[in-house]
Amino acid sequence: MQKEYTTSFEAIESYDHLDETEKKLFDSAQKFRAIAYAPYSNFTVGCAILLENGEIISGSNQENAAYPSGLCAERTTIFWIGANFPDVKIKKLFVIGAPREALTSVPIPPCGACRQSILEYEAKQSDPIEIYFASLDGAIYKTKSIRDLLPFSFDSSYL
Repeated sequence: MQKEYTTSFEAIESYDHLDETEKKLFDSAQKFRAIAYAPYSNFTVGCAILLENGEIISGSNQENAAYPSGLCAERTTIFWIGANFPDVKIKKLFVIGAPREALTSVPIPPCGACRQSILEYEAKQSDPIEIYFASLDGAIYKTKSIRDLLPFSFDSSYL
């Protein structure tokens, strides 16, 4: 069986073009980026996730001297949600990453391991998760599903 693959994303002009909830997600991701534990790479990432019940859960990357024992912001946040809100759907995920001392940056999408983890939760809830990734100065990209960032994805349909 051959699958059809398409991807799409939207560029959001600036922070001012976000709705109030999206601004809260941006601000929370930015706040958690500032407290990331990244003494080795000095690359700090913050993540904020909107749940269907309206709660916003945030996290940051956590490094460890014993590489690769650390964990990305997206996975620290989504795994915490999976453990604490196992039956609540995830609606939106917002991520901001940059070198610690950077004043500007480019939008950084989730890494491959994070994309795979987000895919698992999207498949589990049978509902897409909007993904936003932003620069420090408000350049933002939005996708309607993690499958837009991972078109040739591996999921349970192959098992």
